Amino acid sequence: MLRVQDFDYYLPPELIAQQPVKPRDHSRLLLLNRKKSKVIHRHFFDLPDYLNSGDLLVLNNSKVFPARLIGYKKQTGGQVEIFLHRAIKKISNAAGAANIWECLVGGRAKEGLEINFYNSNLKSRMMLVAVIIKNNQDGTWQVKFNKSGPEFWRVVNKIGEVPLPPYIKRSKQLASDKKSYQTVFADSQQIGSAAAPTAGLHFTKYLLKKIKARGVKVSYVTLHVGLGTFAPVKVDKISDHRMHSEFAAVSAATIREIIKTKERGGRVIAVGTTSCRTLESLNWADIKKESIKKIKKQTFWTKIFIYPGYNFQIVDALVTNFHLPKSTLLMLISALAGQKLITLAYREAIQRRYRFFSYGDAMLIY
Repeated sequence: MLRVQDFDYYLPPELIAQQPVKPRDHSRLLLLNRKKSKVIHRHFFDLPDYLNSGDLLVLNNSKVFPARLIGYKKQTGGQVEIFLHRAIKKISNAAGAANIWECLVGGRAKEGLEINFYNSNLKSRMMLVAVIIKNNQDGTWQVKFNKSGPEFWRVVNKIGEVPLPPYIKRSKQLASDKKSYQTVFADSQQIGSAAAPTAGLHFTKYLLKKIKARGVKVSYVTLHVGLGTFAPVKVDKISDHRMHSEFAAVSAATIREIIKTKERGGRVIAVGTTSCRTLESLNWADIKKESIKKIKKQTFWTKIFIYPGYNFQIVDALVTNFHLPKSTLLMLISALAGQKLITLAYREAIQRRYRFFSYGDAMLIY
């Protein structure tokens, strides 16, 4: 029986990356060869050397939005942090349009609490109003906002902050974080992530061109990163853990490219655990039965939880960052490479002073 404690390790605090490497592709790259149980040390710009013509690289094109809002209680003026997770529904009435979001709320929250948001440069100018309407009893709250549609997003983009993980210490968010914490291939039509698919942060447009020039196909999926990716595991036995659902979409073109890759003997290489979870959420057995011409786009909510013992259906290799102890992400890569090999790789990465977590270095598990 696997326990959360089985996925713990000690990380010296100074190895938690606080700033991204510039240029993006100059981060370090640990190559983990599963068949040979071998570790190789390179830089991320060397990645094309380990990809083959006929392989398929799959990236998550979801775009991060500034989901962290700082507001003030109407009655007391006390500060409140709202973390937008996902939209639930839009409502309209005689007073106009509003929309309801599932949110994390920092500080003391209660149903009926009204929160005001102001222009950060002009405290007297009201920008947005929210009311907490329901405790979901799972750590999240339903919050109703007085604006919706383009007007809501205009305000959020103005007053919101990129929700950097708590291990990235900032007295004040840097202006550069909004660009640094976004992949170069994020699609403006796919806005919805509360956190970046961080394995993709290492890519530059030039590196993607170089990869394509080697005959490697590049396709995209969408998974809007939310609580399901980063929520802590609070149970002892990991099989008791339940993931939050996250929205995902895979185009017909991407599914067809996966089929073609498998048929020609190429590898499907997921960039990031979000891309991996999206691909593994597809019903591959049913897809293989379909005529390739009848393949259709798939959209779904996924709660897939991948840990050792899982049998991968689609993903052959994975580009990923170094993950937190006892996290579901560490469990996923342990399912792909095996716990012993991951332990070996992480021990060596720590000895060689790799940089960890969101702004840190990368691995290729192949």
